[in-house]
Formats: sequence, C-alpha cells, structure tokens
Amino acid sequence: LERPGLDKAAGEEFLREALQILLDEAVRKGTDVTEKVGDSGREAGGRGQGPILCVSHQVCEWKEPAELRELLDLELRSRGEPPEQLLERCRAVIHHSVRTGHPRFFNQLFSGLDHHSLAGRLITETLNTSQYTYEIAPVFVLMEEVVLAKLRELVGWSSGDGIFSPGGSMSNMYAMNVARFHRFPESRQKGNWALPRLALFASQESHYSMQKGAAFLGIGTDNVRLVATDQRGKMVPEELEKEIQRAKAEGAEPFFVCATCGTTVLGAFDPLGSIADICQRHGLWLHVDAAWGGSALLSQKHRHLLAGIEADSVAWNPHKMLAVGLQCSAFLLRDASGLLQRCHGAGATYLFQKDKFYDIAYDTGDKTPQCGRRVDCLKLWLLWKAVGTEGLARRVERAFAFTRWV
Repeated sequence: LERPGLDKAAGEEFLREALQILLDEAVRKGTDVTEKVGDSGREAGGRGQGPILCVSHQVCEWKEPAELRELLDLELRSRGEPPEQLLERCRAVIHHSVRTGHPRFFNQLFSGLDHHSLAGRLITETLNTSQYTYEIAPVFVLMEEVVLAKLRELVGWSSGDGIFSPGGSMSNMYAMNVARFHRFPESRQKGNWALPRLALFASQESHYSMQKGAAFLGIGTDNVRLVATDQRGKMVPEELEKEIQRAKAEGAEPFFVCATCGTTVLGAFDPLGSIADICQRHGLWLHVDAAWGGSALLSQKHRHLLAGIEADSVAWNPHKMLAVGLQCSAFLLRDASGLLQRCHGAGATYLFQKDKFYDIAYDTGDKTPQCGRRVDCLKLWLLWKAVGTEGLARRVERAFAFTRWV
C-alpha cells in the first residue's frame, strides 16, 4: 500500500506522446487524401522489423486476418511492455484501421471527422462519468436536457421527453417498448403472457432493428408486418391500411407503426402525414425512425421532407449526417407525463435516493433500461456551439448537394 497505484509522471508523458501520435496519424494524415506514409520506422507494434512501405495514406491498407494478427501481435502476456513499444502499438492500431474521416471513405452513414466534436469525445472519455444522476454528472445532465429540448423544438414539440441511447437500433427498440407499455401498462408486471398477439408495421425498406427489436422484446419477428413501398422506397399508405386490416382479421392487435425518414439503402422519406392519419384512425403509436434523415430538420431548404414528423416518438442520430462522431443517438418522446420513467424505472435505492440534497428530477438514469450510460451530449453541444444552427444546416445542405452532383 505504500507504493503508488499509478506512476502519474510517466503516465502523463505517455499520454502526451500518444495524443501527438493521434493528432498526426489519425487526425491530420487520416483526413488528408494527399498524405504519404514515410518510409522510416518499423512495422509498428508487430513482431516484424521491416520498414513501413511508402504508400498513399489510404482509407484502409487492407490485410487478411491472419496477416494482420501477426503484424499486430495481439497476444496478452504476464509482463508489461516499455512505453516506446506501447507507442508503436498505438501507431500500429491507427495505421491498420479504417480511416472513417478520410475524404474517400464512403461506407457507413457516419460522415467525416469534426474536430470540435472530437474534443468533446476526448473530454468525456477523460472525465469518465456516467449520465445517470446529477450528483455524478451535473454539467452533462443539464447539457443533455438542453440539447434534447433543442432537438424536440426542431421536430416541432414545445415539450416532451427523451434520452440519448446507444444507437438508432436501441432508440427504435425503446420506442417499441414504450408504445407497448403505453397501450398495455400491465405488460410491465405480467409480461407477454397477459397480452394479445401484437402486430407492428414498418416498410419493406425499414431498418432491420424492427425485427431485432421485436425478437428482443418477445413480440416475435413473425408479428412485424412489412408494408409495400413504391419505386422510390417510400411506404405506400394504402398498403399500410390493408396490412392493419389483415392483422385484425387474423386476430392480432396492431399497436405500433414505424415510418422511416431516410431509409438505409435508398434514403427514402415515408409520407408522414398520410401515415399519421391512418395511425390516428386506428389508435396506433406512430414512431418515426429519422436516424439518418432527421438532420434535414436543421435546413429550411430540406425540412419539408419530414413534414408531419410531429409523431409520438422520433429516433435521430446526429452521428450520421452531422459528423458528430459515434455514438450520438437521440430518442425523442412527445409525451411529457413521465412515460419513459414509468416504463423503464426500477428505483434502485442505492442510486436514486428520494432524500438527496437537490431536486431528484435531475436524476434521469432510470428512464432507460441501462444503468451506466456514457455521455453523448457534449460532442454535439460543443459542435453546435462552434458552428451554430446555421453551420449545421450548411453541413446538411452540402450532403444533399453531393447526392445531386453524384
């Protein structure tokens, strides 16, 4: 116990050098199409001692798994390694990884590297706190409240609720669970045994999280009714009406419709107004999966694509079109009565004490099935502070301009 647990001086020096490698290799070179890798240095971190070849700094220098495993030397051993070798390993991790911030990266839907949001991510990683109570994350609890309120305002709601979730798939699952609880409150205690056979509806172009969510929540993938789309990938409202009637005729209980704004493959925006009319007529919960397309709300030029988005709930991933960085996914709820808390809350007494020295309404962690919850609001908040709503709108409009150019 007399020996320190950490060598702070050595740790800070290592961190300083590691951050320099991060800045040089991942940020500067990783986002510059003209950069070259120098021919000095070793095959970083691996067993081989050969020089790194002089090649264009690509999106990814592809290696087959066996070769990459050998280069990286991934084995964990009983003895630690010196700082010099660890720094080379850091360099190797970056060198052999996919550079998603590279101008020629066109794979998944997250787009580029933003330096302000990266600073936010580094801060939250360093502070290493969880978002569940005000006492452990006072700044971030207040910040999340402001950011979520701003997102709801863009949707068109003057009040409501919400939470940052681990991704768009989880936001869609939260919506499904909240909708079921809203329709059948007894499901929380009695489970699916006390419920009728449920049916939910989404388009044929909807995200696969519909099936995953139905399986995870015990609803069953057979009860996900996929509605036909037109040639542009938009849900056909008349087909939705037919599917609802068909489900009822088969003895199922419709409860949930998911419309999509920005389908994964075609980027289609479902006709929300017509779908909302059908949901209202049948008393169904309308959720809008705007994980990708939600950012169009920031642009006056393109927000018409989401006309009618004032649904019951919305999923929106700023980490997709706005380059906020993974992960940043908002689940937004129109209800302001505490539905999230009633649906998910467990009231753990060691964490959510009733007799705290501040207003416990700021303890938001019980709104989700999670316990520990990472801080996802700072990177978006810091980016928003840096460029403003107008700057974010320009980013969206640039993305749309790219699609027109292509």
